[in-house]
Amino acid sequence: MKVIQFVDVISFEMCFRMECNSTSNVLFDPLHNTGCVYDKTLLKMAGFKDILEFMERLPIQKALADQRLVFRSHIKYLWEKATYDAANNTINSLVKVNGKDEPIIITEQLVREVLNFQGDENSRTKFPERMVKGCILRMGYNGDLNKANYLKANFPRLKGGYDVMRDYQMNMVTALVLSKKYNFTKIVFHYLVENASSKEKTWLYLRFIQMILDHAYPQLERDEENDLLVLYHMDNESLTQFARYHPNHPEPSFKVEFFGFIKEKTYQDPDPVNHWN
Repeated sequence: MKVIQFVDVISFEMCFRMECNSTSNVLFDPLHNTGCVYDKTLLKMAGFKDILEFMERLPIQKALADQRLVFRSHIKYLWEKATYDAANNTINSLVKVNGKDEPIIITEQLVREVLNFQGDENSRTKFPERMVKGCILRMGYNGDLNKANYLKANFPRLKGGYDVMRDYQMNMVTALVLSKKYNFTKIVFHYLVENASSKEKTWLYLRFIQMILDHAYPQLERDEENDLLVLYHMDNESLTQFARYHPNHPEPSFKVEFFGFIKEKTYQDPDPVNHWN
């Protein structure tokens, strides 16, 4: 099991996918903001044991794997009514509860609480460039490190739904691999604000929005027969596809070993800013 398969999970199906952005007219895609689901008891999952155990102890586990039922009317109404209050740094909207409009105010702290993100508002969102590049080199990256984006074709395994990893995504990966504090909440809230401020809103962060709504109004009507949005969660089959090589991208001759928090569950960040081993 190569380290890059973890990167594929992060970029392909993880909670931080930003591909549905505020400049798009896309309202809904069943692959947007989907969660991970996997069953370690299946024989074909034996080769993934180590990486799955690592993923289960991640500080973003709830956001990564929550299998929330998402409802069309809830998402549609919230984003239609959403506005951004810059003075208070809040997203204000409405939700229908028993046929009546009720207010909902989304703050960065609420996102942190509902998604159970570790860290706090003072945690970093960007690490020194040398640290990030050193981390991805150790993961087997063999491309140009001076570009803004990292091509997944330059990792040992070319898998997943997208060919590019942006800089902020690699900072996230670095934080998780090296067990460093990271302000995941700030990233998510930034994109929520961007969407709420846009003239053309998308149905961004379907699961996250539903989790926030369920937290604020547990009595919301849930019509599973007529109102359910079906999401294509990353399951065992999609995960095992990461293990297959394509004739155009054969298995590399060099090996990439586990390191950091992936290798050892007792691994501690040796320094909050600049050092790692």
